[in-house]
Amino acid sequence: MFPSTSGGYSFVAALADEEATRRLMADIAGLIEPGDLITLSGDLGAGKTTFARALIRHLAGDETVEVPSPTFTLMQAYKLPRFALVHADLYRLSGPAELAELGFDDLAAGTVMLLEWPDRAAGYLPADRIDVAFTLSPLEEPDFRNVRVTGYGALAARVERIDVIRRFLARAGFAEAARRRIEGDASTRSYERLTLQGTSYILMNSPRRPDGPPVRDGKPYSAIAHLAEDVTPFLAMAMALRRRGLSAPAIFAADRAQGLAVLEDLGDELVVAGEPPTPVEARYAIATDLLATLHAQKLPEVLPVEPGVEYWLPRYDLDAFLIEVELLPDWLLPKLGVELSAGVRTDYRALWRDALLPALSAPPTWVLRDYHSPNLLWLPEREGIARLGLLDFQDALIGPAAYDLASLLQDARVEVPETMEIALLSRYIRARLKADAGFDAPAFVRVYATLAAQRTSKILGIFARLDVRDGKPQYLRHIPRLWAYLQRALAHPSLAALNKWYGTHVPALKTI
Repeated sequence: MFPSTSGGYSFVAALADEEATRRLMADIAGLIEPGDLITLSGDLGAGKTTFARALIRHLAGDETVEVPSPTFTLMQAYKLPRFALVHADLYRLSGPAELAELGFDDLAAGTVMLLEWPDRAAGYLPADRIDVAFTLSPLEEPDFRNVRVTGYGALAARVERIDVIRRFLARAGFAEAARRRIEGDASTRSYERLTLQGTSYILMNSPRRPDGPPVRDGKPYSAIAHLAEDVTPFLAMAMALRRRGLSAPAIFAADRAQGLAVLEDLGDELVVAGEPPTPVEARYAIATDLLATLHAQKLPEVLPVEPGVEYWLPRYDLDAFLIEVELLPDWLLPKLGVELSAGVRTDYRALWRDALLPALSAPPTWVLRDYHSPNLLWLPEREGIARLGLLDFQDALIGPAAYDLASLLQDARVEVPETMEIALLSRYIRARLKADAGFDAPAFVRVYATLAAQRTSKILGIFARLDVRDGKPQYLRHIPRLWAYLQRALAHPSLAALNKWYGTHVPALKTI
């Protein structure tokens, strides 16, 4: 592990055989992103094309994909699940001037370029790239290779992360595990499925979240909204949930400083089914029962992590609720061409501040915060509420019980019919009343409606931000569903003033 001579970041690996080469390939493949340039350097016969072929098949998820050498065709294009990839071989080029004739400038945005013999393009390569250099060793076996992986420019940090993960897996006893990236959603974390000796595990790659720019009182959004900055909250909550008999993943290895963990693989059977996915009501019922059971318990605010280390769950305070709900005027309304005056924005905050007061005074419990279909798995071999696998809770808080129920029953990514929502809300209330005859059902329903509207407003803003700022328009398809959910929630009599504000200032979102 050392800086490369040209200012990037490098690490070296001694690969004893073809299987070791394949493992290095998987190490790199797991962190490739659309638009990356990967150059393959080394003498004839050093293994560049073999590495490229294995990489393309790995990314395709199909070992039978035909991957001819592009030595004579110069370029081969592949449409892979995550991105398009072009494999090019510059060996036959007489000089960099011929590069333009290959059509590199016409490649679609986001295409990954895999380039052999990059020395033929000396002086023309982008500053941001990953180079994998192969060297034969005449004193070793024929399959032995020395490899140096170097990240240049912005990709130096990516190569450093590859090296960190390799070292972590080696320490944890997973160096020889097969690796396969699992596609995620809008989060900055990434996951891989590890397979070792016939058993499957999950590698969670969750580097420390960098602070964004200050947005209020000198604090970034993440600090005001109490978003987890590292992996410690996840580890603490996973252990706390498991101690209560719930199916959070077991933790087999973790490095809190580096944001890495090897977790139990809970499978991939969801609580939704079909295409497009729709809720399986029996599974949503178990998810509802889990919340009712958890919320009936007295739950601590301080969770042990490891000897001498504790984690304090933050409070879901007014500032957090308000900064979230302001994502709607900050991102959605500008996308719709709506400009609010300072006075109208002030009214919006004031209305939400008043509406949220009952939620802030509601009996506190654990709020897992992202309790919805993408983060819930079905485990039919288990019993009772343990049949529900829990995946995403690192942003957990202490706050009102109704939040997670609203997250489940107004699921942003699938259509929960209003009849099902009412039936499961009633199921939850009956369970709470059975455990505590003093449970205040009308007050709970009022808070439920408020937090459903609050969460939906936040997600509308997030999905608009993902499109405008991050170039991810695919989330906009959920906007009409969210709009319908918002109308359900705002129909509660206690939210009449907010309902009027939305009716005046937010265009009906039938499409976007």
